[in-house]
Amino acid sequence: MSRSDLLQWIEQNQDKFTEIAQNIWDNPQLAYEEKYASNLQMTTLKEAGFRIENPVGDVNTAFVAEFGSGKPIIGVLGEFDALPGLSQKAGFTQEEVVPNGPGHGCGHNLLGTAGVEAVIALKEKMTEEDLSGTIRYYGCPAEEVLAGKTHMAKAGVFDDLDCALTWHPGNSNTVMNMSMQAMVSIKFHFKGITAHAAAAPHAGRSALDGVELMNVGTNYLREHVPDGTRIHYVITNGGLAPNIVPEAASVWYYIRASSKNQVEDILTRVKNIAKGAALMTETEVEHEVSAFPYDTLPNDSLNELMFSTMQEGSLPSFTEEEQSFAERLVETIKSKNTTGTFGNPVDELLPTNFSYDKQLAGKSIQGSTDVGDVSYITPTGMISTTCAPVGVQLHSWQATASFGTSIGYQGMHLAAKTMSLTAYDLLLNRNNILERAKEEFNERSEGKKYVAGI
Repeated sequence: MSRSDLLQWIEQNQDKFTEIAQNIWDNPQLAYEEKYASNLQMTTLKEAGFRIENPVGDVNTAFVAEFGSGKPIIGVLGEFDALPGLSQKAGFTQEEVVPNGPGHGCGHNLLGTAGVEAVIALKEKMTEEDLSGTIRYYGCPAEEVLAGKTHMAKAGVFDDLDCALTWHPGNSNTVMNMSMQAMVSIKFHFKGITAHAAAAPHAGRSALDGVELMNVGTNYLREHVPDGTRIHYVITNGGLAPNIVPEAASVWYYIRASSKNQVEDILTRVKNIAKGAALMTETEVEHEVSAFPYDTLPNDSLNELMFSTMQEGSLPSFTEEEQSFAERLVETIKSKNTTGTFGNPVDELLPTNFSYDKQLAGKSIQGSTDVGDVSYITPTGMISTTCAPVGVQLHSWQATASFGTSIGYQGMHLAAKTMSLTAYDLLLNRNNILERAKEEFNERSEGKKYVAGI
């Protein structure tokens, strides 16, 4: 079975994986609730001869599928959770399938399925050539709340990897050599004293006042944080009724910056603001952290290999019908954006070329992922492929629509081919690629030991 045979196997079997991705798109489930996708993938992998470990890290939908034995150990990361409120039919007009239901606006129906496709294809080649080594697929839940891989990392399932590979649906065929931001997800809960807001307001201490003063203070903080920092919040509990002084109120913050250290510094200041707000309102405040992923640590050695193998797969070829769909979908977008999903320059509506902008290497870009945790444990390579037209942003109904069409499935199969070929080269350790990737990892991580943020 030659390298071309590996590609041919994927092409001959791609309809099966298209169906799996379509079924997951048809049955979207939110973080930690992805039973349909998790069970479907585990069943598929078990039938293909993989050993399954489930649950992982006390998360029922997390699993590891393994084939082979010995070194090297190559991991492929997959995701399958959906987003709230993005239910959408695969059309170019906004139309929910389920009112206010979830939808795959980040393409995780494609993301995980491509990983399953890649490792099963590689398993066939390992069997044919009697190759030593271990290939693993990680079924990672709850990426949309940026914590699934952290729970898995705490369980130690990434610790013995020689490297990891992953991808993300986007609108160009490129290498993810940029660094996505570290982020903390934290909720502040204020507790006051309830009272009649008209008859005895002096007897009350408003928890909502604490939340609002905290938000005011945090908004003034924005002037004094590093460029590129993002601070977003929503009030999740503002009280029960206007005539009742709120005894309880809560606000949920996301704080992002280019490194985990920067996020930690900003978080300390935000916590102090919360304490000040509580002092001003004579309330009490507590906080809870639900996610704290690292920034992603790119690995040029792996990324260059992935870019090389990506070009071995045939270029996507979009039909006139797919081009027309893309044009009509983009017409629905009020704020046009002509760059790629991850900030890379593009010049087609549905890019079919391969691009690799080395000037973007290490540049911090907005957005976060719990892949960052894995990238600080083991060398990690990442690509993106064309699964939606340029102008469509992730986490939108237009993205959900595109990821449920043949446009998305073409990108998915290209990603599967890339990861499968790359993992094959890594198993053979061509040109001492694993040693080079690890040397680069040690240099960029500066020998810092990974510590889970939650």
